[in-house]
Amino acid sequence: MASPGYYGYQHLPSTQQEHYAYPAYKFDYAVHDPYTGDIKNQWESRDGDVVKGSYSLVEADGTLRTVDYTADKHNGFNAIVKKSGHAHHPQQATHYGHGAY
Repeated sequence: MASPGYYGYQHLPSTQQEHYAYPAYKFDYAVHDPYTGDIKNQWESRDGDVVKGSYSLVEADGTLRTVDYTADKHNGFNAIVKKSGHAHHPQQATHYGHGAY
């Protein structure tokens, strides 16, 4: 018969080990929908504490905006933004009124 307070559990010394997870990933995607005009893409990669990536999208005026970026613990986040192409602005309606009264 077991003594009072003993339920079959035994306390063992902890053998926990330090675990270091090295962060690393890559991804990319792209959308090209001529019906809605939604055109964009992105890629990004991480290797340890360094992240690099880029994304592009077509703005409402038809220009292409591209952002290239990097981030690390020494330099922080840095981005270079480029805009290319020519803006297309819709024609403004001309108002030919009869003047004010």
